[in-house]
Amino acid sequence: MLIRHLTCALLLARAAAALTADKNSQPFTDLEKLIEQARSTQEHILDDRAIATEKRGEICTRDNLTVRRPWGSLSKNERKAYTDAVLCLQSLPARTPASVAPGAKSRYDDFVATHITQALHIHYTGIFLAWHRWLVYNYEQALKNECGYKGSQPYWNWALYASDPASSPIFDGSAYSMSGNGKYVPNKGIITLTLGDFPPIYLPAGTGGGCVTSGPFKKMQVNLGPVTLPLNNGSVLTGTGLEYNPRCLKRDISARVNSAYANATSVISLILKNKNIGDFQMVMQGIPGSGSIGVHGGGHYTMGGDPADDIFVSPGEPVFYLHHGMIDLVWWIWQALDYKNRRDAISGTGTFLNSPPSPNTTLDDIIDLGYAGGGPITMRELMSVHDGPFCYTYIL
Repeated sequence: MLIRHLTCALLLARAAAALTADKNSQPFTDLEKLIEQARSTQEHILDDRAIATEKRGEICTRDNLTVRRPWGSLSKNERKAYTDAVLCLQSLPARTPASVAPGAKSRYDDFVATHITQALHIHYTGIFLAWHRWLVYNYEQALKNECGYKGSQPYWNWALYASDPASSPIFDGSAYSMSGNGKYVPNKGIITLTLGDFPPIYLPAGTGGGCVTSGPFKKMQVNLGPVTLPLNNGSVLTGTGLEYNPRCLKRDISARVNSAYANATSVISLILKNKNIGDFQMVMQGIPGSGSIGVHGGGHYTMGGDPADDIFVSPGEPVFYLHHGMIDLVWWIWQALDYKNRRDAISGTGTFLNSPPSPNTTLDDIIDLGYAGGGPITMRELMSVHDGPFCYTYIL
């Protein structure tokens, strides 16, 4: 118990000293420059392609790129249009048969069920980045094609609000947010994360913990899970996650986690210091045994609660898609810094930390989101945001 509290104290000290960002800070300026550089690289590629082909109406060009923007840059009407579309998706009937996922009751749940059933093949594997790129894209298309959404998928810039995410436009609880924090639950203690035989990681609890009580998703019902939800006493709930288990959306927003793991310095360091895809995606997810949960874990545990903290059921949290939009943005920037060599760079096998051992991932491997939609597609088609089915870019 003493070791646990000392570890938590060290984490809190690290969080307090961590470099966060506002729009005037150097790390945020560096991130702006990297995005501009990635955009420039993309535009040169598209311009060269347009010159080389006569089929200009059939290819992605800089003129028909869909632009993904951070949540805070959207107007109030644009934010409401997005949350209205998410609520619409939650009102439509599921396509997943009850024989596959009895708890899938809505179209929204189709995406959650797919993530549950494939979770051990899409984290710490060779398809982690591409699989989630494909999931977010198909979620965006469902919002557009099935719920009339006219905008694009927004993203959550963790770095901008790292010191106080709860007051950000994403979580401020207004009608134009993604809803606020959960109701405060006192004396929660710390969260203990375990991964096999590696030393545990201790995370400070956030400032909520209970049901979300404000904003568009205050009445949202979570239908699936939990599977492996870390609780504040260190215990874990287990189950298939596919049964019907209706409950409220819970959040436990943590500035300490955000500041420690998903601040501007973390993002810049991830992009610039990792020269190969294996290191890049491993550091992003948190190297097992390193004591870090990476920016990927940083975003999830900044949201906190149920289902955000559950690696299987996390898409049940609507901010999941904004979080993974940022994950995709960071990958896009990293690729653009050496596009020729990084466009098709992949590393890893088909199973979680290669357990059980499985073949290396290849560009010919098939990704299939099942009832979430999108159809089977090769890894090769998912490696660039302006090739295959994609034609989008990011701005800060």
